[in-house]
Amino acid sequence: MGLGAEQLAGAMAALTEREPAFARGVERAGAPAPRISPRGYATLLRTIVGQQVSVASAQAVFGRLEAMLGDVADPALLAGASDERLRACGLSRQKMGYARSLAGLVASGELDLARLPEDDEAAIAELVRIKGIGRWSAEIYLLFAEGRADVWPAGDLAVQIEVGRIMGLTARPDEKATRALAEAWRPHRGAAAIFAWHHYAWSTARKTDAVPL
Repeated sequence: MGLGAEQLAGAMAALTEREPAFARGVERAGAPAPRISPRGYATLLRTIVGQQVSVASAQAVFGRLEAMLGDVADPALLAGASDERLRACGLSRQKMGYARSLAGLVASGELDLARLPEDDEAAIAELVRIKGIGRWSAEIYLLFAEGRADVWPAGDLAVQIEVGRIMGLTARPDEKATRALAEAWRPHRGAAAIFAWHHYAWSTARKTDAVPL
């Protein structure tokens, strides 16, 4: 499972002690809540279903898949379902291909989600073998479902925006700069990402492009 409340709180305490900008951010926006997803195949399938559609649409499609398959956590059921049945649930041809890639790798045992490599980069390399799962999706899975404490999704636009805002930069840092900034936050970069999303939601709710730092 993802970073629990106690682990997240400890990581945030370390970050705020190390980086005054994070301490000021917590004073403004409060501490972030844990973001946890179940570990395993169903969470990655949900990720594929949710790509490039609204949250409501993704929930509707996933709900139809659950109803049609009976046990959405069994990859063999999706692997054996016809294109017609999957299309009726709302999956596009492309997403059917992605879902079948995932289901096939898991059902065959070629991808064992219970035994991903301990090294984060090696685990990401395993996950991106799945069609439709890129680096960002792999990082989010490792952070939310496995609780990997130092995963850093530097390519996430909201993370870039909010890191720039929290750190008082004049422009949004790109992925390379965001990755470089976070080197000082190891081994708590996962908590830093969770806080960046939390602070982004706080900032967006106030419709502001700048906060006093």
